[in-house]
Order: sequence, then C-alpha cells, then structure tokens
Amino acid sequence: MTKTLIKLANIKKIFYTDEVETHALNDITLTINKGDYISISGPSGCGKSTLLSLLGLLDTSSEGVYQLAKHDVSNISKKERARIRNMEIGFIFQSFNLISDLDVEENVELPLTYRKDLSKSQRKAMVKEALEKVNMSHRSKHFPSQLSGGQQQRIAVARAIAGKPSIILADEPTGNLDSKNAEAVMDLLDLLHGEGATICMVTHDPRSAKRAARNIDILDGQIVAEQNQQSSNDTAAA
Repeated sequence: MTKTLIKLANIKKIFYTDEVETHALNDITLTINKGDYISISGPSGCGKSTLLSLLGLLDTSSEGVYQLAKHDVSNISKKERARIRNMEIGFIFQSFNLISDLDVEENVELPLTYRKDLSKSQRKAMVKEALEKVNMSHRSKHFPSQLSGGQQQRIAVARAIAGKPSIILADEPTGNLDSKNAEAVMDLLDLLHGEGATICMVTHDPRSAKRAARNIDILDGQIVAEQNQQSSNDTAAA
C-alpha cells in the first residue's frame, strides 16, 4: 500500500530585493511517497535548489501547503522546523559540508547530538552502522583533509543516513566528483534506495537522473514534465 510522505500543494516562493519580485517557484504541487527515488532536473536558475530547500525545511514558501510525514510544516516556528528537519530529513550536499576540525566519526555524529531522544551510546551505534554501510569504518578517525573527494562524499552520505531520516535530499551529489567517484556515489544511493530509502535528488547530470524511478523537469519555477523511468524503460523495451 502506497504511503504518502510529502505533499506540496500550490507552493509559491517569491524573493523580494530592492522592490523587485522574483518568482522562484510558481504553483508547485507534488506528492512524494515512501520509497520513491526522484530526480529533479532543469536549467540553472529554474528553481530546483529552491524547491529542495523548501522540502528540506531550510526555507519557507510564500504561499501554499507543505505536509511532511503528517506534520503541516507550512507555518511553523524556526525551532519546530529545526526539530522536525533533524528528525525527518538527511542532507547530501555538492560541497560535502564536512567540518574540517572534526574527524569522520564526529562529523557523522554531529546532527545526532541535537536529538534529545538519543543517548550517547545510541548515537555511537548509529554512527558505526552508517559508516559500515558506506564502507568507511576504517577512516573513522581521519579528518576531511585526509580524504579524497569521493571518500568525503561517502562520509556525507553516512551523516545523512545515520539518523534514519524519512527522506534523503541530495543537491548535486556528484557535482564535485570525477566520473569514477560519481558512479560510486550513485551506486551507493541505488543501494540505499534498494533497502527502502526515500530519495529526492537535484542533478544536472542526465546519467544520474536516469538512476531515479521518477524524473521531474522544472522550468521557470514550474513542473513542466514528469516521467516514470520504469514505465519509460518498459515502453522502450516493447
């Protein structure tokens, strides 16, 4: 039975600068179900990253309704938004966003330290499990500067999944990687999805987009096309 995880209804995002209105998102309606693997594509400036920021509760919409895991998060306080974000969402960024003076283990554990529902031993166990899943346990005491770009992104993935979030949001996860490391990170996302993770990814790379089951195209702040990759593959095979 399909379980709805996220519902966006008539979402608009308007930025105001020097009395100029920029309509970044215009009437976005989108449903994400548990277990979905979605790619969001489109030209630079089309609203992809703005949409991901709204999904990740890093920003708020100007209009519309956003429901996340049965929470109406359209108009909640910053404190409550941060709490829900920490519980429900895992982030993977293009630039890794690791803290240079923390070792690998500390970087992965950092978001968990804000969780009052977890003891120190629980946090350590979750970090250990996440590092094992991305095959980076042997680097747990290394610092980001001692790791390659591909290894740093694996640590970023571990940090994203350690808290067992409802959804993983990836913003150009292969953008700073060479083709070999990009392929390895996408293989890892495929593995996580195969284990039941819900993933929503912004990407410029058509090869990465093809990994997703649902492909959404955005232009000028609107969803202009959506395609089910499996259906597309079935049609091609026929």
